[in-house]
Amino acid sequence: MNELLDTASGEQRMLMVLVAIFSVCAFTMAVVGLYGVIAYSVAQRTREIGVRVALGANASEIARMVIRQAAVLSGIGIAIGVGAALLLTRLMAARLYGISPADPVSYALSAGVFAAVAIAASLIPARRAARLNPVEALRAE
Repeated sequence: MNELLDTASGEQRMLMVLVAIFSVCAFTMAVVGLYGVIAYSVAQRTREIGVRVALGANASEIARMVIRQAAVLSGIGIAIGVGAALLLTRLMAARLYGISPADPVSYALSAGVFAAVAIAASLIPARRAARLNPVEALRAE
């Protein structure tokens, strides 16, 4: 009986493993992409940040500015992602077991994880921007 059950559910199990692998890959690409966008934005705004520091902005204000930018970008991305997920889960409704396609706990949990990871991904560029030497930043271009 166990062999018969394993054979019958083998295809479903393989499909779920593939979905999990693709989910981890997508999550990793999202984190790396967000880090890259924030790091690039900080690099492009080096002169502006240098002027802010030269005019008296302290390191915490600069770091907050960079983290706020990441929070806005990730908030927009999360809103678009949740909207797209609500539309696309209807296609996968037959593959979901024990959960509805519009489960609010799943959406809230995934949005919270992405928001936390987005803030964590912005910490390195924020720290780099906060430590910026205004003389070097203004001389850079």
